[in-house]
Amino acid sequence: MSAKRKSFEPGHLRKFLVVVDETPECDRAVYYAARRAARTGGKLVLFAAVTVGGQDVQQMFGVGDLMREEAREEAESRLDHFAARARNLAGIDPERVFREGAKAEEILKFIDEDEDIAILVLAAGTGKEGPGPLVASIAGAGSGTFPIPITLVPGHLKDEELDAMA
Repeated sequence: MSAKRKSFEPGHLRKFLVVVDETPECDRAVYYAARRAARTGGKLVLFAAVTVGGQDVQQMFGVGDLMREEAREEAESRLDHFAARARNLAGIDPERVFREGAKAEEILKFIDEDEDIAILVLAAGTGKEGPGPLVASIAGAGSGTFPIPITLVPGHLKDEELDAMA
């Protein structure tokens, strides 16, 4: 069971959580959430998680730490990029969170830890392969038990269309 949300209690702010990854539609989620947070007096949280697989092989060849560091640097670079984008779009300075582990599990842990997180914003891919693995895993079969509302931003929407809805 997730912690009670406190985003509207005194001393708290509603936070929009966006998962930052390498997908092209990620920009749409950041755009929408940054504009929505600015217009509603909320905060934006940019979240990145990486999984460095094959621990046995990594340890055997001594490359685990190097792979972990490279993954972290790549994720931090994406967080920097989208934090600058949010500042330029909406004049807000987002909170940045980095985790190591399975993305869906780390998202749930983080939501449970931060009682101000009120909405998860994801963007759906536009390709033939579907909305994307994260959208499919979080907004799919388990969405009825997810601890907070999920906003899905269609990846094909243009800036002016998102502005009209944010």
